[in-house]
Amino acid sequence: MIAVQYPQPDFRIKKESGKEFIFDTLRKKWLLLTPEEWVRQNFVQYLIQTKNYPASLIALEKELRLGELKKRFDILVYDNNHQPWMMIECKGGEIKLNEDVLQQVLRYNISVPVKYIVITNGGFTYAWQKESNGLPSIHEIPAW
Repeated sequence: MIAVQYPQPDFRIKKESGKEFIFDTLRKKWLLLTPEEWVRQNFVQYLIQTKNYPASLIALEKELRLGELKKRFDILVYDNNHQPWMMIECKGGEIKLNEDVLQQVLRYNISVPVKYIVITNGGFTYAWQKESNGLPSIHEIPAW
């Protein structure tokens, strides 16, 4: 497991019709504040503020195709050459990170190959580095 020290949040949150919304600074729009969105927004801020990843190289919830299926990844980080580098699958805090979650992101990795794979539910984070001979786990989020 990777210990993630999230930065102090500075989110814009509003309530409408009894529902909470959070402003996504990368997509520049208001989103329903679900448990998964809370994890996604905090993890993005961790990447930007703590790990110094460039915000311009982070994509959120973009569509990808798996054969005839259309799916959406949570977070994709590009390298300096704008090639997919790390894919992060976010789950709400109540969701256990198990083999099914890892298999989900590995399926996405078929369409969008990356060097690093991360799964997180906010409290727990696990990561792997793709190598020619396997998928060994790593113990920290790669430095930018």
